[in-house]
Amino acid sequence: MDSLVLTSHARQHYLSGLLIAIAGAVLFSTKAIVAKLIYRYHVDAVTLITFRMAFSLPVFAGIALWQMRQSAALPAADRWRLVVLGLMGYYLSSFLDFLGLQYITAGLERLILFLTPSFVLLMSAVYYRRPVSRLEWAALIVSYLGIVLVFLHDLKFGGADVLLGSLLVLGAAVSYAVYLIQSGQLVMKLGSLRLVSYAMCVSSAACIGQFFILRPGSMLLQPAPVYWLSLVNAIFCTVLPVFMTMIAVKRIGAATASQAGMIGPVSTLFLGAFFLAEPITGWQLAGTVLVMGGMYLLSKKKI
Repeated sequence: MDSLVLTSHARQHYLSGLLIAIAGAVLFSTKAIVAKLIYRYHVDAVTLITFRMAFSLPVFAGIALWQMRQSAALPAADRWRLVVLGLMGYYLSSFLDFLGLQYITAGLERLILFLTPSFVLLMSAVYYRRPVSRLEWAALIVSYLGIVLVFLHDLKFGGADVLLGSLLVLGAAVSYAVYLIQSGQLVMKLGSLRLVSYAMCVSSAACIGQFFILRPGSMLLQPAPVYWLSLVNAIFCTVLPVFMTMIAVKRIGAATASQAGMIGPVSTLFLGAFFLAEPITGWQLAGTVLVMGGMYLLSKKKI
């Protein structure tokens, strides 16, 4: 009886982590829509990411200070790892992503970013000798097939800058995969709140410092909608999904959390239709079914 209770509890723990990962992915994917709306006001990527991190910094700084009072001092090695995580995960990755969004559609951006699970699985298998189950590969393949169908029309997008934008976003995907792998090792030691708040403070400082190096202070003066959209970008597309992703990583592991995030492209599809008036085709709906099928396979993973 005790073993059955433990198994049931473990299943609930896994499924709750999977749901948190999916919800975080949906919120995180919304940043592409918000970015496209902000770009309508002729704001560049450097300024966009500065507003995003400046509005989210007070939340992360407050949590970081609280965690510092509650926890022992970090060893020097862990401090450097946190600095690297902050620079790789939410500075470099976010900057490359928003920079690439200036050249390609939100749909193509989502397609490229969700190569991340492949990088996470490959890095886990090569560097940490983590076995990849057939079910995980099946979920990955089914979901990727769905993503390809969902955004097939975006792959026909022309223009001289498409290759540049695609490479920038690909760099963002690789950077974020490294972040997920490294955070998966460190989150068990520090806890999700402490890890995320410290790393995001580093990232925020880097983004804001970059702005004052590359742009004049006068560019901080923008139309009111830019500030409101940036606040949405900071709270709902940054703060909430960042913590939800870390909680999910702690519960179900970096690889599974990354795979669950493949629901993001589907959410971007419907959000784009609602906010940007982008049409939804039969091919896109078929892709949605496949991605949801991949999520179902993940929910059936044995633990």
